[in-house]
Amino acid sequence: MAANVYECLYLLDTNKVSGDVPAAAKQLQAVLEKHHAEVLASRPWDLEARRLVYPIKKHKRGLYYLAYFRSEGKNLVAINRDYALNEMVLRCLILKVEPKMVDTMLTLAKDENALALQLIHDDAGDDGLGGGGDDRDGHRQRGGGRRRDDDDKG
Repeated sequence: MAANVYECLYLLDTNKVSGDVPAAAKQLQAVLEKHHAEVLASRPWDLEARRLVYPIKKHKRGLYYLAYFRSEGKNLVAINRDYALNEMVLRCLILKVEPKMVDTMLTLAKDENALALQLIHDDAGDDGLGGGGDDRDGHRQRGGGRRRDDDDKG
């Protein structure tokens, strides 16, 4: 079976990490290596913990960490199980990276300036999701940017 490249975004407990991000990273990578995954790139998503929109496991703040790895799909169940049992990991999302996007994503993940670019976009109010924006009345839109009354006009 062919190995795919996956992106994993972790939400970490700031109390368990205790400012020692490199030790936390080693623990996250150890789980991947235990299940025969090759870590391609990893780094903190942000420099500091962020306030969560809603509490997760009674935590109001969390540290985001990003990793890219290569593995066979059959290993994902065991990887997810180990992260669910890890007290440091509040949440974990693993997505398959499209093969044509692998080089671009890895280049961005390894680039130290990519974090600075993200901070600039966050300060400017860009949510990075594309679409949306303010409508004519100054209200925030979601999705493709069409107004409801546009649907009624045909």
